[in-house]
Amino acid sequence: MPREQGRKFIAQNKKARHDYSILDTFEVGLVLTGTEVKSLRAGRASLVDGFATVDDGEVWLQHVHIPEYTQGTWTNHAPRRKRKVLMHREEIDKLIGKTREGGLTLVPLDLYFKDGKVKATLALAKGKKSYDKRHDLAERDSRREIQKAFGRYVKGRR
Repeated sequence: MPREQGRKFIAQNKKARHDYSILDTFEVGLVLTGTEVKSLRAGRASLVDGFATVDDGEVWLQHVHIPEYTQGTWTNHAPRRKRKVLMHREEIDKLIGKTREGGLTLVPLDLYFKDGKVKATLALAKGKKSYDKRHDLAERDSRREIQKAFGRYVKGRR
């Protein structure tokens, strides 16, 4: 059987980009069981409540929902269990310093297959205030209006 190439997205956390300002991103691997991988191959996962913590020099992904595999037996996994994150030691040390600094958190942005292995994108993020969110929405709407007006001008409709 030929080996998969490229990326196949499983789940994305769009709410995270709205609720947090992203400072840095990391591509990480996950330690998963067989039934978790089979459930992910079916394209089922939710990152909405997920976050990552650094405990005793190890990074753990928590509250990410991977539903039980439908054809699984008694060896099925718990849907919201803690999952170990695979990162380089230098990156973990950097994260320990940043998260202890205060106000910063680790949020999963997306989950995908890369060359047959499950990968995640973790973001070092800072929470936005409600006025920041409103400002971003207003800025996005104004950019959209400018693009519409420019498109009408180019087409000669004015």
